[in-house]
Amino acid sequence: MFLIKKILAKMIAVWVVQKQKRYTSHPIKYQQKIFRKLIQKGRKTQFGQDHHFGKIQNYQDFKKYVPIVHYESIIPYIQQIKNGQPNVLWPGKPLYLAKTSGTTAGDKYIPITKASIKNHIGCARNALLYYLHYSGKIDFLKGKMIFLSGSPSLEKKNNIFIGRLSGIVQHHVPIYLRKDHMPCYATNCIEDWEKKLDKISDEIGTDKMTLIAGIPPWIQMFLDRILAKGSKEKLRYLCLLVHGGVSFHPYEKKLRNTLPQAISMLETYPASEGFIAFQDQTDVPGLLLQVNSGIFYEFIDLENFRLNNNKRIPLSAVVKGVHYAIILNSNAGLWGYLLGDTVKFISLNPYRIIVTGRTKHFISAFGEHVIVEEIEQSMLYALKKFPEANLIEFTVAPYVSKDTNIKSCHEWCIAFAQQPHDLDQFSSTLSVHLQTLNSYYHDLIKDKILDHPKITLLQPDAFLLYMKQKGKLGGQNKVPRVANDRTIAEDLWPYRLK
Repeated sequence: MFLIKKILAKMIAVWVVQKQKRYTSHPIKYQQKIFRKLIQKGRKTQFGQDHHFGKIQNYQDFKKYVPIVHYESIIPYIQQIKNGQPNVLWPGKPLYLAKTSGTTAGDKYIPITKASIKNHIGCARNALLYYLHYSGKIDFLKGKMIFLSGSPSLEKKNNIFIGRLSGIVQHHVPIYLRKDHMPCYATNCIEDWEKKLDKISDEIGTDKMTLIAGIPPWIQMFLDRILAKGSKEKLRYLCLLVHGGVSFHPYEKKLRNTLPQAISMLETYPASEGFIAFQDQTDVPGLLLQVNSGIFYEFIDLENFRLNNNKRIPLSAVVKGVHYAIILNSNAGLWGYLLGDTVKFISLNPYRIIVTGRTKHFISAFGEHVIVEEIEQSMLYALKKFPEANLIEFTVAPYVSKDTNIKSCHEWCIAFAQQPHDLDQFSSTLSVHLQTLNSYYHDLIKDKILDHPKITLLQPDAFLLYMKQKGKLGGQNKVPRVANDRTIAEDLWPYRLK
């Protein structure tokens, strides 16, 4: 049976890779094709009528009539969809509304249509097939595949199913994978994340677990559960870890110390709004942008974005090394939609990106404009300088001093499994490296406006307890790495080490 699966998988992988190469060889051609199809479909919708889609003949027209929108801007359209009205953002009704946690608008409901579900399922499949094709490794198909996701239980309203994206995709697992797909439906529906992880661990039993997928902190939590039960032998056959949702680097050391040495890592970039990119080759950095998957991309230089200069450009105009806010127009019915993520292109042939942060997640309380990527790179650099340190999780916030004798600074709230041997030197290392990445921060330190970072040590389970207290433990939820206010830092205060 495995031999047949192996032969079929390799044949399909060759076919998918060859087809994708046509797209990546002519990305702008396919982006323009998608643009024309989207506008044609959009003319049949309420949004299209409201925004003069009938007058749109080219991209310049599109920018003239379609503004950049946040989720809050389309809530009236989403409400119409929830009330059962068809042809609102996309012809007909969406199959699903993916429920995701918002910040300023409460829960968000992102439409997933019959057309756009292919983006989510097809890209996830293609990521594994690319891995199989270029690595030649197929052992992950020999055992059980663990997907740590939200509940697949869905609510139905006005003939539209509502649920978490990770739960929705569980209903579209290919037939040939269902036998080895875990956890089972009943276990996956358990809402309590800790109970769910315990049940998954028990469910594995003596089966070979060869693949595990999810967000890095929750993968680590699951692995810790297995180790706490004295079941480390369950990890011996793991050969592939598929991760996404947050930067992997801060978790990598701890995960590699837990997992078998020969395990491969595969990064993906899925969002409720669309599957954007995946790592197409394990030995090549960056994620391959999906240029023919129902999404027409636009971008805004992050510096312009923060100055409220919303000069948007298509994929053909991007340059390497610039931080962009990403905008989606898709067959899910999203138009000029500001995703909230920031990306940087590290290759233009093909288009490969790295995710650098969030448009709302940065520190500029003192005019330093420090972004998530700079924070994470500084932590990674410090961890390499202090190899004994074992990081669990961290977040950074501004500390504004009210004492004239004490300078303001950045406060790094950090949970270690094992602390660095010299915290003062660790703090200095963070600061020095951050200064090399950010000239504004360097000047503030040099001019003695800011002091070097203040490290607040947290108990090892601090972030777990914090997320549990917020009702956001597990699933697709994650802790922001950086904030421009002290809300998270203050909430973590009860979990500090005395």
